[in-house]
Parts: sequence; C-alpha cells; structure tokens
Amino acid sequence: MTKAPLLAIYALAAAFLLYWHWRHVLDALPFLVVLACPLMHLFMHHNHGSHHERRPNDDV
Repeated sequence: MTKAPLLAIYALAAAFLLYWHWRHVLDALPFLVVLACPLMHLFMHHNHGSHHERRPNDDV
C-alpha cells in the first residue's frame, strides 16, 4: 500500500473531526500551546553543546 491513500484517509478523518468537533478543538488550543512549550525545549535545544567549538589555533 502506498502512502498517498493512507494520507488521504488521515486527511479525511482530520477534516471530519474538525468539522463536527471544532468547538472542542478551540477549547483545547490553550492547552496545546502549553504542551508545545516542553516539546519545543525537548526537540529544539539539543544543539546547545556545539556553541563552544574549538578553533584550530587553540591547540598551541
């Protein structure tokens, strides 16, 4: 099975849920923003150790 029909099924399911339950989605938006904060920290702060790279002249 290719990915296109599966993506179409997911898109239809998402459209159905948003159409019939849009009020519940709007009620959940503040909680989703609060949930996004720890997820951003988890996935976006993984390169902080690379800020202190050694320059080639530091070996002397």
